[in-house]
Amino acid sequence: MYNNPGTPLPHGMMDNSYQIPNQNIYFDDGMQFYRTKNQNTITKVAPVPPPKYSNAENMEMMESIDDKSVKKSVIFDNVKPIFVTMRLLGILPVVRRGSIFIISTKWIIYSFLLLLAVAGFIGYLKYYNINVTRTAEGRFEEAVIDYLFTVYLVPIFVNILALYEAKKQANVLTQMVSFERIYTRMFKKRIGFDLGSKPLVMTVVLLILGCGVMVITHFSMANFIIYQVVPYCYINVITFIIGGAWYIYCDIIGNIATCLAEEFQFALRNIEYSNRVCDYRSLWMILSKIIRNVGNSFGYTLTFLCLYLFFVITLTVYGLLSQIQEGMGVKDIGLTITGVSATLMLYFICDEAHYASTCVRTYFQKKILLVELSFMNEDAQQEISMFLRATEMNPTDMCLCGFFDVNRNLFKSLLATMVTYLVVLLQFQISIPSSGDDVTNNTTNTTPSAPK
Repeated sequence: MYNNPGTPLPHGMMDNSYQIPNQNIYFDDGMQFYRTKNQNTITKVAPVPPPKYSNAENMEMMESIDDKSVKKSVIFDNVKPIFVTMRLLGILPVVRRGSIFIISTKWIIYSFLLLLAVAGFIGYLKYYNINVTRTAEGRFEEAVIDYLFTVYLVPIFVNILALYEAKKQANVLTQMVSFERIYTRMFKKRIGFDLGSKPLVMTVVLLILGCGVMVITHFSMANFIIYQVVPYCYINVITFIIGGAWYIYCDIIGNIATCLAEEFQFALRNIEYSNRVCDYRSLWMILSKIIRNVGNSFGYTLTFLCLYLFFVITLTVYGLLSQIQEGMGVKDIGLTITGVSATLMLYFICDEAHYASTCVRTYFQKKILLVELSFMNEDAQQEISMFLRATEMNPTDMCLCGFFDVNRNLFKSLLATMVTYLVVLLQFQISIPSSGDDVTNNTTNTTPSAPK
C-alpha cells in the first residue's frame, strides 16, 4: 500500500509509534485490573479457595476428583468380590487400569488353559455317563437321573460365551465408574449408597452352595468317586456365580436409582436447587443407558443360562412326579435340591432385573409427578417436562441382546411352558406299560398230527 515513494506516510509510521503490539483481546483487556499504580508488571493472582463439600471427607474427595490420583470407586468396591471370583474361574479376563477396564492377555490365556483342562476332564466324564445311560434298565423315568448327569455338563459352553462377552463387561464397568465420577464432580460428594458386606457374603455363600448342591446330588443319586465330582462342582459354581453377578449389577443400579431419585426430590424442595433439574436428567439418561448395556453384556450368557435352568427344572420335577407312585427314596433328595436351587436362581434373576428397571423408570416418574411447580420459574418447569418425557421415551428394560426382556413376566412364562411340557411327559409315562405287567404268551400249542 505504501510502496510508492511519492505517497506520504501517515503520522507515526516513521517512529514506529503506529505499530500495535500483539495482544489477546480476551486476556489482555482485563490486565489493567491487575496492574499497580506505578508499575506495569502483573501481580500474582491469589489461588482459588478449595470447594466446600457437603460431607466431611475433604481429603478423600480431593483425591477422587483429581485426575492424577487413583480413583476410589464405591461401585467397584461393591462389584469387586464377584469380579475377582469370575476372573479366577476363567470367565472374566478383565483388569482395571485407573478408571477404565480392559481385556488382559494374561487372563485370557489363563481362561483358555482352564477351559481346556476342564473340557478334557468333561470329555471323559461324558463318555462315562453315556455308558451309564445305555445300561439303565426300566422305563424312561428311571433313567432321568442318568440323563441329568449329562445335562449338568452342558453349562461348560457358558465359559465360551462369557469370554466372548468379556469386552462388553469391561465397557459396562467403565461406564459405571464414569457415572460415579460424573456424579462426584457434579455434586461434590460421593454417591450415597453402599451395599456393605452383602456382595462378599453372597459370593462366599454361592461358592459353598454351588459345590454343596452338586456333592449332595451326586452322593445321593450315584456312586461317584470324589475326583469325578470336581468338574461338576466347577460348572455348577459358574452358573451360580453368573447369576450372582447379574444380581449384584441389578442391585447396584436399583440402589443408585433410588438414591438419585431421593436426592432429586429433596433438591426440588429448595428453590436455589431448582436449576439442577438438567443435571439430574443427564445423570438419569446415563443410568438408563447403563441398564440397557448391562442386559446386552449378559445377552448370550444369560440366555443360555435361563434355558439351561428351565430344562433342569423340567427334568427334576418330572423325575420327582414319576417317583411318587413308586415311593420316595434317598436319590430323590438330590432331585429336590437341584430343582429348588434352579428355581430360586431363575426367580432371583428375573425378580432383580424387574426391581432395577422399576427403580430406574417408575420410581423416578413418581418423584417427577409429585413435584410442586408453582414456585418454579418457566425454565425449571420446562426442564421438568423434558425430564418426564425422557423417562417415557427411553427404554429401561433389561433386554438380552433383543431376545427377550428379563422381568417377572419371563419367570411366569417359563413356569407356564414348563407345566405344558410336564403334562406331555406325564401322558407319555402313562402310555408306557409298567415293568410288572404280565407279558402275553406268544407260544402256540402245537398238537401232534394223527397217523394216516
